[in-house]
Amino acid sequence: VQLQASGGGLVQTGKSVRLSCKGSGFRFGEAALGWFRQVPGKEREGLACISGGGSVAYYSDSVKGRFTVSRDNAHDTAYLQMNVVNPEDTAVYVCAADPQRISWLLCEMGPSGLGFWGQGTLVTVSS
Repeated sequence: VQLQASGGGLVQTGKSVRLSCKGSGFRFGEAALGWFRQVPGKEREGLACISGGGSVAYYSDSVKGRFTVSRDNAHDTAYLQMNVVNPEDTAVYVCAADPQRISWLLCEMGPSGLGFWGQGTLVTVSS
């Protein structure tokens, strides 16, 4: 079971970046996927989560309208499109999967005992 996030790097304020989360070793299309970010000294924040089929998405207030979560189950990959980024978006972005929790619950509470975290990717937004 593996989730690998990629696509991070240095981004200028106001620009866009798309992160990818590639899954393997589990039934990708049967699991809700979520994007979280971690900043040292702050609590991990659930940003955007999407249902297994991709029809339902949940967003935190901090990113609603700027970030978009999507998935391509044929390629076992989820995406996070980040638009109009600002320095406060600088963080390690991590994806998680859960075959049990629905999207908003995954974002609010993280994965259940049946879910799992992936590796993160660092996004640094320059001012």
